[in-house]
Amino acid sequence: MKIKQTAGRDSLGAFAPEFAKLNDDVLFGEVWSDTSALSLRDRSLVTVVTLIAEGLTDFSFRYHLETTKCNGITATEIAAVITHVAFYAGWPKAWAAFRMAKEVWGEDGASDSAYEAHKRASLFPVGAPNDAFAACFIGKSYLAPLAEGVFNVTFEPRCRNNMHIHRASSGGGQILLCVAGTGIYEEEGKPAQLLHAGDVVSIPEGVKHWHGAADEWFSHIAIEVKGENARTEWLEAVDDARYERILASLKKSDNQEKQ
Repeated sequence: MKIKQTAGRDSLGAFAPEFAKLNDDVLFGEVWSDTSALSLRDRSLVTVVTLIAEGLTDFSFRYHLETTKCNGITATEIAAVITHVAFYAGWPKAWAAFRMAKEVWGEDGASDSAYEAHKRASLFPVGAPNDAFAACFIGKSYLAPLAEGVFNVTFEPRCRNNMHIHRASSGGGQILLCVAGTGIYEEEGKPAQLLHAGDVVSIPEGVKHWHGAADEWFSHIAIEVKGENARTEWLEAVDDARYERILASLKKSDNQEKQ
């Protein structure tokens, strides 16, 4: 599966276009995408170990820790890796790496366990941190391209995207296929609804809406419906107060239905 990366062009496209191209198209588009000899899990481990040895615990190190987690490394495994590296790269470097790893995997590994359980429940890969659209989400989301116009989107608990509209001069819209966990979908002017694995949501062109996770991990397949001049118009965020009211109301209704 070819990895699509835009970080180089997003950050340095105007200032250093050649470097940005090498970062996005060669490093990620060719080297990282080649899983014939090394899996993404293996490449993540090699990269993390190299960065620790160099003493580089900046934003790029955090990105690779998050990618390593997405590629299947558990809290227990990363702790063992950093401990092993400490004897060869140095104790202070390991301390610095541990501080950031605790933020990514969680203090006691509980969040890691929930993530691992969710990943096992899904048929599709979680993918890499969805950094290119981070400004359009509250919370952390992950993106795994599956085919042209088809993506697996994973939301951490309480993560959601901003209100948005799929625009097109003709055709367009989006289809959501829920694959694991519990989520929320709301169209403007309509009641919000809980989403469960197996649910399908058809979103017409021109409808203002948002979707995301409930209080657990959630994944859905997003299918872009082909259209002329199709684009997404991103709007205001769903603030915490509104989100929590919606979540509480949906959970109350769901519990009543189960009784």
